[in-house]
Amino acid sequence: MTNPTRRNALRLGASLLALPIVAASANAASHSTSHTVVIKGMKFTPADLVINASDTVMWINEDSTRHSATDLNGAFDTGLLSEGASASLSFGGTGTFGYRCTPHGSMRGTITIN
Repeated sequence: MTNPTRRNALRLGASLLALPIVAASANAASHSTSHTVVIKGMKFTPADLVINASDTVMWINEDSTRHSATDLNGAFDTGLLSEGASASLSFGGTGTFGYRCTPHGSMRGTITIN
């Protein structure tokens, strides 16, 4: 039969060994980044953006014309944004998404998720 004190010491030791793994996971999750794409002068700036999974992208329309950020394959759509309006989306997984402004098809951008 195992001594209860020894059992508790073993549990405590196992917990302490797992602590760095839990801390590293929590630390990685808290490092998501927010990126801003400005819509101005009939273009997206930056037009090509590289982000990490779990990051957020915010589009801010600084033009007097309404614009959108619409994925070419239908994965996302900010809807039409009036001057001063914004929309944010969080991205998971990996891949590259090409997008455009629905009313102004020549306005294009990409988001690459690592």
